Amino acid sequence: MKSKIALLAISFLTMACTAQTKDTLAEKVLVYQLPNGGWGKHLEDKSTVNYDLPLSKELTRSIKETGDDHATIDNNATTKEINILINAYQTSKNPSYLKSAEKGIAYLLQMQYKNGGFPQYYPNRSLYRKQITYNDNAMINALTVLYNVAEGKNGFEVVDEKLKTKSKLAVQNGINCILKTQILQKEKLTIWGDQYNEITLVPEKARAFEPVSLASAESVNIIKFLMMQPVTPEIERAVKSAIQWFKQNKIEGFSYEVTKENGKALRKLAPEKNSVIWSRFYDVNDNRSLFGDRDGSIKYNYNDVSEERRNGYSWYVDTPQKLIDKEFPKWLEKNKLAE
Repeated sequence: MKSKIALLAISFLTMACTAQTKDTLAEKVLVYQLPNGGWGKHLEDKSTVNYDLPLSKELTRSIKETGDDHATIDNNATTKEINILINAYQTSKNPSYLKSAEKGIAYLLQMQYKNGGFPQYYPNRSLYRKQITYNDNAMINALTVLYNVAEGKNGFEVVDEKLKTKSKLAVQNGINCILKTQILQKEKLTIWGDQYNEITLVPEKARAFEPVSLASAESVNIIKFLMMQPVTPEIERAVKSAIQWFKQNKIEGFSYEVTKENGKALRKLAPEKNSVIWSRFYDVNDNRSLFGDRDGSIKYNYNDVSEERRNGYSWYVDTPQKLIDKEFPKWLEKNKLAE
């Protein structure tokens, strides 16, 4: 009897110990979290957040000096950390990871505009940071986290019920914003721009080389997000219209190659039979490929772009092809929709 009790005690202690194990990456994420619940992509000293670095005293001090103005959803910041923490909680059951993730989710809810859009930064409203930002998938990343919270998917079923209720409303508001910001050309729906005025919902430029435009790369992920939702007439129209636009504006017979030389990226547009690509940016009025430069000028020929920007920015994408060939047909079949 004593041996059985001893074995039960050992088993209980083992379970208790493993129930709250520590995850090295998640522990670093906890340290980097800002007071308002978000995370930055840079520290106060302008160095890039890098979770591969050991937490030295100097780095820890620099992290603590970083203020809320650095909190952002740009470059996957905040959404990436929330996902890391949720995954770490699933394996470790460490409550500090869940608590931190929930604080991050609350930050996403707080930063959302009443019209459903998300700024790139919050509370920092300087320059283009206050714009509703699809660029680099910022808003879609935030909405995807909130969608997982609302639906209890991908490990987010553990999140507090109050956050789930708020997230459900936030997702619906976000969808409404997406539908309102799909750009019209002569009453015909096209795709989406990179960023918009947070009040008027009119497309705006951001950095000097990011002009007002139709943005192909970001629009692919917007469409994918819409296809995750229950189909409504508005969503069906938005998706089908965007797919049709992609089909009509593909660039055939060219490839976009990215190589490295002496550690630097070299990007080259080259003829290639049977290859299909799309420009990163298109003119909102006539669908011409366009390219921005450091001086704020707009070019309509890729070779006219300065060498620094030509090699320092990705100007063409091929992701719409998979969307057209595979994901869109599956969506149609799943929802019993005609093309």
